[in-house]
Amino acid sequence: MINFAENGRMELAFNKILKQDLDLILPLLQELGEYQTEFSLLKDRVSQMFDQNYECFGVYHQGELIGVFGLWFMTRHYAGKSCEPDHVYVKPEYQNKGIGKQIFNFIFEYALKRGCETAELNSYVHNFKSHKFYMNHGFVIKGYHFLKKL
Repeated sequence: MINFAENGRMELAFNKILKQDLDLILPLLQELGEYQTEFSLLKDRVSQMFDQNYECFGVYHQGELIGVFGLWFMTRHYAGKSCEPDHVYVKPEYQNKGIGKQIFNFIFEYALKRGCETAELNSYVHNFKSHKFYMNHGFVIKGYHFLKKL
């Protein structure tokens, strides 16, 4: 458990979620995905992610799981060793309380300790609120993310 408090803000704990504990985060991932992925398929996919260059953290406040995020680690020819935050989610009743800032400060510090030079992420084009948040935290829009179902 890693506790992280900043300027009198909510004291949070960031606990690494291990593969055998993935059931803890699945309800939050379902909420984030608006229940569009069938539960057993979501569980299978997330289980597979743990076998790749992926780590997951639960965000806790006073022992309650209030958020989740994943981190992918890779080396990119254009960016060097990179950390990609993924599925960053905080329960609605905890949003707009500075928790996102604390999460990203933790992510940046953690990535630096892992030897990363950059952080990059994807954000849905319709999620303007997240675009503003990410730009306020030093991210710049560099391109588009394309997806094709096979």
